[in-house]
Amino acid sequence: MDAVDQANFAPGQTLRSGVLRDDTFVSLEELNGRALRAASGLRAMGVRPGDAVALLLRNDHEFFEAVFAASAVGAASVPINWHGSAREVSYVLADSGAQVVVAHTDLLAKVRGAVPRGVTVLAVATPASIAEAYDVAPSDTPLVGDEREWSSWRDGFAPLKGALVEPPSSMIYTSGTTGHPKGVRRITGTGDPVGVGDYYADVFRVFGFWPEMRTVIPGPMYHSAPYVYATTAARTLNGFVVLQDRFDPEQLLALVQRHAIDSLYLVPTMFIRLLRLPREVRDRYDLTSLKNISHTAAPCPPEVKLAMIEWLGPIVSEFYGSTETGLVAGCDSEEWLAHPGTVGRALATATIAVMDDSGPVPVGQAGEIFMRAGGLSDFTYQGKPQSRAEIEREGLITCGDVGYVDGEGFLYVCDRVRDMIISGGVNIYPVEIEACLLELDGIADCAVFGIPDDEFGEAIAAAVQLIPHVAVTSVEIQDHVRVRLASFKVPKVIEFHEALPREDSGKMFKRKLRAPYWEQAGRSI
Repeated sequence: MDAVDQANFAPGQTLRSGVLRDDTFVSLEELNGRALRAASGLRAMGVRPGDAVALLLRNDHEFFEAVFAASAVGAASVPINWHGSAREVSYVLADSGAQVVVAHTDLLAKVRGAVPRGVTVLAVATPASIAEAYDVAPSDTPLVGDEREWSSWRDGFAPLKGALVEPPSSMIYTSGTTGHPKGVRRITGTGDPVGVGDYYADVFRVFGFWPEMRTVIPGPMYHSAPYVYATTAARTLNGFVVLQDRFDPEQLLALVQRHAIDSLYLVPTMFIRLLRLPREVRDRYDLTSLKNISHTAAPCPPEVKLAMIEWLGPIVSEFYGSTETGLVAGCDSEEWLAHPGTVGRALATATIAVMDDSGPVPVGQAGEIFMRAGGLSDFTYQGKPQSRAEIEREGLITCGDVGYVDGEGFLYVCDRVRDMIISGGVNIYPVEIEACLLELDGIADCAVFGIPDDEFGEAIAAAVQLIPHVAVTSVEIQDHVRVRLASFKVPKVIEFHEALPREDSGKMFKRKLRAPYWEQAGRSI
């Protein structure tokens, strides 16, 4: 079935195995057909196994076409964070060695002059609904030089014969909160062929994957979890995937009801925005089709997760891992309710160790988390083998988190190593203070970080974003923390922002908030 207008379907009629965006549905069969034609084009350009195809695309059908096409010729897809500047996008294109970039025209307009020489540009018209969602200009920008329009270029080729059938391969670039982002490239042939089946069984269980699943993708697919979630649901599981142009909490509920959605991947900031909808709005929608909501990417305040479980039932699962290590821990709602704050126990295929400079630490003591998922292929950082070596210890990898394991083997993540504040010799974990701040009515978002202090080395600062038209003072914020946490955890400095530098994945760019204080003090961070 070709592209179809969902609005023309009779009530109760259900679409399966394909991707729907803004009422336009493209079946999986049609997506695969388009991808095979594009794959012929990529091969004609000289793209071969091990090469890279970059994607500068918002959530759209062409994202799947490009991923599947790259997979068919054995190339890795490189989804690029389109929030980046022209310089940042140019860096990823050059570092990845991409021969081709597939880009929405509104995004291309911002980076056109920074595309490295030799990279072929395939342009996708930005759909009207996406342009409206992001308040960007219409996509009638004329193509320049050798740029080609994606669909007409794609349809000029016959479907590729002898296409590879392996699952899509990707090279995801880390967020780059310290220095340039690094591309995580899997090394083929390094995974345990015996353990890989068990690993993916764990992944499917925690993610809430099942055949012909029905899901909505509200977050941008340049992040690793939405990328894996969307491509696996659509292709591996013959699922029905709805793309949101941009996350909107009430629209998400409407989509769940309209399409009988059964599984979602969300991040904690989405939980918070959903819970802030008036109760009468939330009660307006039938959400009984939902069987699983999984989350990760950023710490979830315990009261937020508890509220989600109380609202929707024990269908909220959590997993822990990283782009580098894959999935290593997870828990369902029952396990979390019995161990509030945990991210779960090590999966059967995974190894987790908590260490300090001397080695493993005792149960209950915090240290740096090292891990590895059995069965998953090893990785290297594109062009940076030394950076890869620096994060390995005793065969395990760290992504820089601090945490501890309790007596029952449940892992708790305290914070990031680089985010931990050391004040007067005491380790202070900002995530605890942030969770406390979010309990205060009127605070929409917050970030806690360390700033220079002549007496204690570091003091606590809090950047706060208020809910529009709500007034909260610095004194009220400090008093709120003082009655709930130890006095030394009360922020010394409160700064108010209209918006905080948080990614759609939920990760906060604290470096941007800390830097002015440390630069003023003439010290590096």
